[in-house]
Amino acid sequence: MSAQLRAAGAIAPVARRVGLRAVRQFHQLPTGGIQRADLAARDLRRSVQFPAKLYHNAVMVRNASFVRLLPKLAVKFVRIPALFGGLMLGAVGWVQYQAIQLGNSAQEMYTNVKTGVTDTAFAIWGTAADIANQTKKGFNEKKGQFTMPEWLDNIMKGEGAAGEGSGGPNGGREPPKQSRVAGGAAAAGASAAAYGYGAVDEEDDRSPEEVVKDDHMMYITKRMIEIRNLLSRVGQSSSVTLPSIVVIGSQSSGKSSVLEAIVGHEFLPKGSNMITRRPIELTLVNDPQAKVDYGEFPDLGLARVTDFSLIQKTLTELNQSVPESQCVSDDPIRLTIHSPRVPDLSLIDLPGYIQVAGENQPRELKRKISELCDKYIRGPNIILAISAADTDLANSTALQASRRVDPRGERTIGVITKMDLVDPEKGAAILGDKQYPLRLGYVGVISKMPVQAGGLFRRESSNLLASINKNEKAFFNSHPEEFGPNSGAATGTITLRKKLMHVLEQQMSSKLTETTDAITRELEETTYQFKVQYNEQPMSAESYLAASLDDFKHQFHNFANTFGRQQLLELLKDSLDQKVLDQLAARYWNKPIEDLFIAPAEPDSLVDLPKADPKSPYWHRQLDTACSGLTRLGVGRLAATVASNAIQANIDKLLDKSSFAKHPSARQVISEAAALVLADRAYATSDGIEISLKPYKFDPDIQPNEWEKGREHVVGVLHGELEQCQNAIKSLENSVGGRKKLREVMSFVDKARKGEIIIEGDHPSGAGGFSAALLARGREAVFLRDRADIINMRIVASKSRKCKSLENKYYCPEIFLDAVATKLAQTAVLFLNVEMLNDFYHRFPREVETKLNEYMNSHGGNGLEKFAREDPKIRRHLDLVQRKELLELVLMKIQDLHRFDAAGNVKADRDYLKKGRGQQRGRWSF
Repeated sequence: MSAQLRAAGAIAPVARRVGLRAVRQFHQLPTGGIQRADLAARDLRRSVQFPAKLYHNAVMVRNASFVRLLPKLAVKFVRIPALFGGLMLGAVGWVQYQAIQLGNSAQEMYTNVKTGVTDTAFAIWGTAADIANQTKKGFNEKKGQFTMPEWLDNIMKGEGAAGEGSGGPNGGREPPKQSRVAGGAAAAGASAAAYGYGAVDEEDDRSPEEVVKDDHMMYITKRMIEIRNLLSRVGQSSSVTLPSIVVIGSQSSGKSSVLEAIVGHEFLPKGSNMITRRPIELTLVNDPQAKVDYGEFPDLGLARVTDFSLIQKTLTELNQSVPESQCVSDDPIRLTIHSPRVPDLSLIDLPGYIQVAGENQPRELKRKISELCDKYIRGPNIILAISAADTDLANSTALQASRRVDPRGERTIGVITKMDLVDPEKGAAILGDKQYPLRLGYVGVISKMPVQAGGLFRRESSNLLASINKNEKAFFNSHPEEFGPNSGAATGTITLRKKLMHVLEQQMSSKLTETTDAITRELEETTYQFKVQYNEQPMSAESYLAASLDDFKHQFHNFANTFGRQQLLELLKDSLDQKVLDQLAARYWNKPIEDLFIAPAEPDSLVDLPKADPKSPYWHRQLDTACSGLTRLGVGRLAATVASNAIQANIDKLLDKSSFAKHPSARQVISEAAALVLADRAYATSDGIEISLKPYKFDPDIQPNEWEKGREHVVGVLHGELEQCQNAIKSLENSVGGRKKLREVMSFVDKARKGEIIIEGDHPSGAGGFSAALLARGREAVFLRDRADIINMRIVASKSRKCKSLENKYYCPEIFLDAVATKLAQTAVLFLNVEMLNDFYHRFPREVETKLNEYMNSHGGNGLEKFAREDPKIRRHLDLVQRKELLELVLMKIQDLHRFDAAGNVKADRDYLKKGRGQQRGRWSF
């Protein structure tokens, strides 16, 4: 019994799926339901018979295998004693008997299970068929009033629990693949809401065939608009563009009211002055899943704006951003509106035509508006020419503009507004106008709502379209002879919606093959250019940033291997050499001059230093003061600053050589990351260096070998200082007009210093026939000459025999201070290498990645794209790659649309032939 239950449990899901599949098949095909039922029942019987039959065959094979083994066993048992042979034969016979009994039980179980499952499946099928028949009958009798239950609707769509199990859809298996053709018809009846039947109390009088055709058309239009939006991103020429509906009209023609009636919301800017200054590219998206209507500004990053007053305010501000002196701009405003009650349309609202420019408007405004409109109304765009009924069509600016570019009226729809302001006979005559015929005809509308007493609009409901439709029906139905069904006049916003959908679909479909060929040619050309220019090398903003960062890290790694302790020591020693020269100049070289032209007496002269008393307190005090000034000047902060500046300068050099040089913002981010890491360790490093240098502040212990190295090094430092003095004197010579002129000034200054020339006061005009500026340069030249003489004298002294011994350090202060500076630099570099340099090499690459990620994220989702496009070469590469990808995507969508359209036509042809209405037809015409 348990085996039977397990078998029944395994077969029950099969029966359930087959039954539900039959229900869905019956619902999808209104004719031939009985044949479908027979097919489904046959599938059910086969699926039910298969498991039990397989089990029965397995049992029979097992019985047969035992019988075939008996002869072989008998031969083998010949050698066994007869007693054991008899026992074995008896045991085998008993086993065979039990196997036969088991086979009989399995056969009986198979029969019972087959009968039970078959009866259950046919009972389920019968119930489902009855439900489907009743549903179909009720749907045909009360179409428009019948609402399908949610559970049944899910079953019909294949989305209910029938296809779901504990493992997800289809019991853990992959969900069945749906064709794109079936997906296009999934939203059956969606065109009713798009036409406006869901928003107004008007019955949908279309036949089921018309509903299917309209849904088919709506799906094609939706996909074509998606393709058009992709083509606008590709930036193609006019040969591969799809049409849009361009709305033109004068400022007082009611153009904005017509657009708002189509959308069902008041969202366009209002005002007495010229409000629309930029084209508004409006895309309407029929979204059955939208809970509320909302708009999006893709260029501004504004998504799901449900407050249409905010949309109106945004449009007003964007239009007012155009200066009044310019008045109009061809930079479009892109707005997308999602709603389950709008058709899929692509509209372009343009500034209204004017007759005369205002007082504060430029004279060329009329011409600018006309040129802007002419740019958009060119083919293949559809022209929606708005004209007021109370204005003679001969004076309609919109019709005049359309006839210039569309003289035969093949892609122009005339919309006559304010039909309630003229007599019905005149309104009917306008709609049937023969003087300005349009192949797409005229549609009369009353887009404004009626006005109550007090000047307020009377809205019958919260829905704008419902209020306008009710007002239009009240007016047009009151004049059946002029606007009735037999009059041939097209009236009402609902009719306009239908016409726009049909015309846009026809125009887009007519361009489908041409667009496919053009895109194919563009894709071939783009692929060829991609291969020739970039050797089919892929490129993306992410890969470019990663490659740039890897290249910079590689350069930084090379720098880290070449910049270490030795380089830091050289840099710090050069800085300390300058400090040594400052101490020498302050304590030994500079003479304390009280007046520029008076030479004061000195206690001891530097010229007499080699002959001075070794125990002279003056020279001892001078050397001790200079040494103390050197060790206490803040070597720790100086070392940290020197190291930081050197590292920062090298990082900037690396950036200048890397691809980040073309990205100023990213380069600054990396440079600031280096400065941040260095500053983070600067204080701790300088403090540690000062602690390590404390012993040298009281007793710098100089060794003989250090003295000898200092003696060799300081001579080079002095020679460098001497060369700078000589270069400065040459620069002064050039500035005053030559060496002779400078010597004359220097001679005058020398005489004044010696007292040979007496100058009373400091005259701004100068003295001795020389200007004040020339005398200033002369004094500077004299100072540099004296400094050069002193340095020459100290170079000779440092090379003398007396300065070979450390004991004579008071006679050779330059060598002693240089040796102390070297000792300070060596000690500081040991600390710098560990605390700053190694820490920087470890932290900087990670800090760069963190800061770059923050920088990219701070620009929203397009930070990487913006970064990569800063490089012109990469921008061209990215443009070509994206162009190729977009063209491939567009071509794929068009091919899918071709398949969908072909499948829809085949289905329509079959239905047409079944009804016997003629031979197979081609494409539907609306």
